[in-house]
Amino acid sequence: MIDRRRKWDIREVAMSASLVSLVAVAGIGVWYTVVAWFELPKALLPTPGQCFDAAIDHYDALVRGTLSTGIAAIAGLFSAVVLGSLISIAFSLSRSIRLAFFPYVVLLQTVPIVAVAPLLIIWSGYTFRTVVIVTVIVCLFPIVNSVTSGLMSIDRDASDLFRLYGASRTKRLCKLQIPSAIRYLMVGTKTSSGLAVIGAIVAEFFVGNGTSYDGLGTLMTGWQALTKTDALIAALFASAMLGLALFGAVQLVSATVLRRWTSTTPVR
Repeated sequence: MIDRRRKWDIREVAMSASLVSLVAVAGIGVWYTVVAWFELPKALLPTPGQCFDAAIDHYDALVRGTLSTGIAAIAGLFSAVVLGSLISIAFSLSRSIRLAFFPYVVLLQTVPIVAVAPLLIIWSGYTFRTVVIVTVIVCLFPIVNSVTSGLMSIDRDASDLFRLYGASRTKRLCKLQIPSAIRYLMVGTKTSSGLAVIGAIVAEFFVGNGTSYDGLGTLMTGWQALTKTDALIAALFASAMLGLALFGAVQLVSATVLRRWTSTTPVR
């Protein structure tokens, strides 16, 4: 049974990789065709080959920028997971706290981060810390919303059983609510993994202004000013790969370390 499932998983991964590669090849083909058909200048839209050459020319800067942005995104995402989980536990324990503070968590999601970032720079400066704070703000709502739902959506029979045996609120939280909420936590973290990269890059648009801070957002701002469209697209591709890597890492943790609480029967 295990061998059959493993073979099916390998076949699933191979099919997924083939389809993704097919879409990528088709996309590159369309890209080349559009540039050639409309005779677009390099400054407006370079060919994929020209973007690849720019990535080689700016390899060192791209690697440093990807590392800086990646570290900020991981730090912000991890902080958001810890902070969001604590907030969700407080929400699940007290209806009054949930009603009083949940709208403010929603407010973090609705306020444009580009409007908040300059204010954070005044308070925190042109530093790595500011980038992490912006990333936490961007990542927090999906995690709080998911984990709170998980903590509140416990099985009624199991809840009645804990109540029947006179379990304390702490024991009910640790033995019943938190294990059932881990699956929801991973869903929120997967959603926030892509947002973490976006938040870090948006913060770097401001933090990197006039400083030596090097991140993908800083590189994009500089190359945009110099009309280096090919290098700009290369940085965009690096940020996309960073987002995919972060999502993959979260998925890996969910499928291995936390598999006991997150495994489900797949729908085929």
